[in-house]
Amino acid sequence: MKDLGPLHHFLGVAVQHRSDSLFLSQRQYTLDILARHGMSDCKPCTTPVDTCAKIAADDGPSVADPTAYRSLVGALQYLTFTRPDIAYAVQQVCLHMHDPRETHLVAAKRILRYLQGTISHGLVIPWSTPTQLTVYTDADWAGCPDTRRSTSGYAVFLGSSLVSWSSKRQPTVSRSSAEAEYRAVANGVAEATWLRQLLQELHQPLQSACLVYCDNVSAVYLSTNPIQHQRTKHVEIDLHFVRERVAIGAVRVLHVPTTSQFADVFTKGLPSTVFMEFRSSLNVRANDAPTAGGC
Repeated sequence: MKDLGPLHHFLGVAVQHRSDSLFLSQRQYTLDILARHGMSDCKPCTTPVDTCAKIAADDGPSVADPTAYRSLVGALQYLTFTRPDIAYAVQQVCLHMHDPRETHLVAAKRILRYLQGTISHGLVIPWSTPTQLTVYTDADWAGCPDTRRSTSGYAVFLGSSLVSWSSKRQPTVSRSSAEAEYRAVANGVAEATWLRQLLQELHQPLQSACLVYCDNVSAVYLSTNPIQHQRTKHVEIDLHFVRERVAIGAVRVLHVPTTSQFADVFTKGLPSTVFMEFRSSLNVRANDAPTAGGC
């Protein structure tokens, strides 16, 4: 085994060491994607997805080259490792890889236009002593126009560092917004539980409870209400899972205003001002300093 010194580049991810943080970026990888798909000189846009309703599966004619579409979307998936700001937009175009349409290709090219204007952006990991796990969870109820399934998302912070995030369509149809939000809470709690156990195995145990923020009052109430109502029995597993973590003091589910719900980035298209504010809160920022090796 050989010590190669400080990490600077790994599997397409450039790592820049700063006095107060690490800066992770895939700038060269982004440039390669733009060049490969003829978008190197495209006009930038401010957000990776618009605020309109989600695109239907059968909207528009089929693309001429489905393989090229799948190649583009697959490349964008890898880019989400350092760009959580495009996670929702990529998740949406991934839903149609089996039968891509022209409207889906337009949505994928919008992501490229957004990347063109934010090539220098990456994920900042601040130097800090992690003492708290904080999770933001959200859901877009019945947003899918084809199946009426909800989209759930979460962002997990260890101290001030974003360490895990997700944007995913829920596997079943939720009968209320509270149910959709609670499923998102359960997903976030599951991720936090795994991270807490991982830190324990690394001999860095957390002493305080994980804070889970949700902007739905009903979902917050269900996390502590010991009474099992008839209308919530169909989500009984999620209910008991979260309540068990709350009961032992490992998790606290709290309400957060929608204006401070960072997980909104992972569930829906947002206006540009809100999107950029939340993007900054997720530690996705431009690289102001020159990167070693031009990566």
